[in-house]
Amino acid sequence: MSKNGKRDGSRRAGVSVISLVFALAVLIISAHQAGWFQNWPEAGGASPAFSPSEDQSPLLVYFLDVGQGDSQLIRIPGETGYFNLLLDTGEYKYADGLAQTLRELGVETIDALVCSHPHTDHMGCMARMVQWFEVGSVYMPLLPKEQTPTSSAYEALLDRVEEKNLVITQLYAGAQIAAPGAAQFQVLAPRKDQDWEEVNNYSAVIRLEYGETTFLFTGDAEQDSEEEILEDGYLAEADVLKCGHHGSSSSTSQEFLEAVSPRYAVISCGEGNRYGHPHKETLETLESQRGLTVFRTDQDGTVLFQSDGETLTCETDLPSVPAKES
Repeated sequence: MSKNGKRDGSRRAGVSVISLVFALAVLIISAHQAGWFQNWPEAGGASPAFSPSEDQSPLLVYFLDVGQGDSQLIRIPGETGYFNLLLDTGEYKYADGLAQTLRELGVETIDALVCSHPHTDHMGCMARMVQWFEVGSVYMPLLPKEQTPTSSAYEALLDRVEEKNLVITQLYAGAQIAAPGAAQFQVLAPRKDQDWEEVNNYSAVIRLEYGETTFLFTGDAEQDSEEEILEDGYLAEADVLKCGHHGSSSSTSQEFLEAVSPRYAVISCGEGNRYGHPHKETLETLESQRGLTVFRTDQDGTVLFQSDGETLTCETDLPSVPAKES
């Protein structure tokens, strides 16, 4: 089901617009404001119904191995080539390796850059991606002023966004991310204007529908957010679930897993990480789901799913994103 939010106005950051035509649509994000931005543009715009051509390339969804972090590359086939959506990037040390990996996969333009939430294991090198690639749109949830990140990675991202005159579009439950061709994205969380004590629960939870195949990307959303998604009545069912918070016991509750009812689950975590991810409780919950196949980037490397809109194929043990030695 779809719940569409109303469009808010946008707040400009002291930069004049180029022309009257774009006066109500374009804003420049200032990276030097102490407070949080209050009225980002909202995501919207539904995609057309599924109708791939017989010779169309497949949808490609990469769960990139960036150690103890998250990064997914979604490549959507279209009439003029692939539309590239990059969801999260991992820590800063993966900047060079991620850029290299993207180019090796044929990515020259990042059409949509999505930050699930502003923790550095999800967006530590996102500023570099903005700097090094042509970027179409940038998406991120809105946090309350008092929970505004102060990390250098976050400030650098805002700087690069400002330098390129880009717009950060707010993600919230009920919004949609515009995509070409046969793909449809819907944001299931967080609720608009919701206040959470735990920043992880501001994670954008995004469902991708491509024909009869579906994916659910959860960032670090924890059980409180999962409960809200179910309470709000969103369709969470998906063939592929990216488990929340690197397989932590704080996420992927039994109730949520049963609602999603995935055939595949992917846990993005680093080998021997200090958090003990994935937690034993999560693995036991996943094991209880009948017919579920679980992949882990710490064991399986980068995981690739391909879809023709009807069937899914999976490939593992693809190269990990190289990290710069500290």
